[in-house]
Amino acid sequence: MMDWTDRHCRYFHRQISRHALLYTEMVTAPALVRGGAVHLLDFSPEEHPVALQLGGSDPHELAQAARLGAEAGYDEINLNVGCPSDRVQSGTFGAVLMRSPALVAECVSAMKAVVDVPVTVKCRIGVDDQEPEDVLPDFIAQVRDAGCDYLIVHARKAWLQGLSPKENRDIPPLDYDLVLRMADRFSDLPMSINGGLDTLGAAEALIARGMTGAMIGRAAYHRPWDILSEVDARIFGAKPAVRSREEVIDRMRPYIAAHLERGGKLHQITRHMLGLYAGQPGARTWRRVLSEKANRPDADATLLDEALDRMQQPDTLAG
Repeated sequence: MMDWTDRHCRYFHRQISRHALLYTEMVTAPALVRGGAVHLLDFSPEEHPVALQLGGSDPHELAQAARLGAEAGYDEINLNVGCPSDRVQSGTFGAVLMRSPALVAECVSAMKAVVDVPVTVKCRIGVDDQEPEDVLPDFIAQVRDAGCDYLIVHARKAWLQGLSPKENRDIPPLDYDLVLRMADRFSDLPMSINGGLDTLGAAEALIARGMTGAMIGRAAYHRPWDILSEVDARIFGAKPAVRSREEVIDRMRPYIAAHLERGGKLHQITRHMLGLYAGQPGARTWRRVLSEKANRPDADATLLDEALDRMQQPDTLAG
């Protein structure tokens, strides 16, 4: 979810669900430690619970980055060992680290030594020609023994040669059964499943089969209301955070006003809101109005009202 789940996206999603754990996009440890880009840690207190996702492969550097994240107030520090992006491969982190479980374990141990919040790992079931049945149990055992508090497994291989990052999200086949077997085998390590989950029902079914939790990425981004509006009630047994999409919009207005007052641009927030009405009458109009006009220099929250008004016109279509 690099370049997607920034702080504005997370604030928007938090208005729909109070209890879902939100993750940052991946922040590289070198950027924080060597580049001094601590602004990448900025977030709103309203986003809690929120986890910082780090990328890196140097245990000392990751420990420093984890400490910065914990001091900034994040509820969890997550090490990404699943991203197949060319950018992360060139930096020797992300999914390429599936080949180096001992190094990942060393990184986890170093991070655990300096923070009091949970340290977690997100991984794939393997990369390239690795046989997941053979390599995944060893990988899990090593990170567990290093102190990993929670594991999130994307139930696909990553093909670092031959497939683009986009293709790696869809082409390698899913193997939910393997991940379920790992959750049973390593029952002392809480484990979530990720990959291909496009409905809340699909996540519930896997939790019912033994997973501790489920991570939903693209579906929650593109159809946030469909996924997140029922999470609090169905997963956490809590009262829903909001009753309508319009209530979500009203909750975003003060946040938008504050962002604009600081010199921010409307589109930086509304680009994450395009899917709010996905599948509903007028959804195309909602997306079109925000996409075409939010970049204007004078755009403000009244554009939301214009988009809502235009949706009510008879020529609007579902989409």
